Amino acid sequence: MNTETIINEFEFKAIRSSGPGGQHVNKTSSKIVLSFHVHNSNGLEEKQKERLLKKLAIKISSDGYLKLSCSETRSQHQNKVIVIDRMLKLLQLNLKINTPRKKTKPSRSSIEKRIQTKKKNTFKKLNRKPPNID
Repeated sequence: MNTETIINEFEFKAIRSSGPGGQHVNKTSSKIVLSFHVHNSNGLEEKQKERLLKKLAIKISSDGYLKLSCSETRSQHQNKVIVIDRMLKLLQLNLKINTPRKKTKPSRSSIEKRIQTKKKNTFKKLNRKPPNID
């Protein structure tokens, strides 16, 4: 994944943000919507594109765009920095290949400890019962 070319492929759109801010909100477009077309990206290899399309299928629109928005701050520039950082983290997280877990047997001492604690607990619970008077 080549981050510089991917950042150059990002498309930004500024929209009026909702929320607090008074008249300032009605006049300025501080919300940023970042869209990234996964199919047409030159910064990703074919395998990476396939992995992203598979993992992020829910977040990718029907026309192939992955969109994120940010309206946390009242500054358009700060929102742009935040949304770029989020998009890069999202891409890196979903491109990461997790190594499969290797199954191992529990050690003999751990098995013995487990059995001993079970015996201890059953003894505790047996002592809680009222005595049998016959």
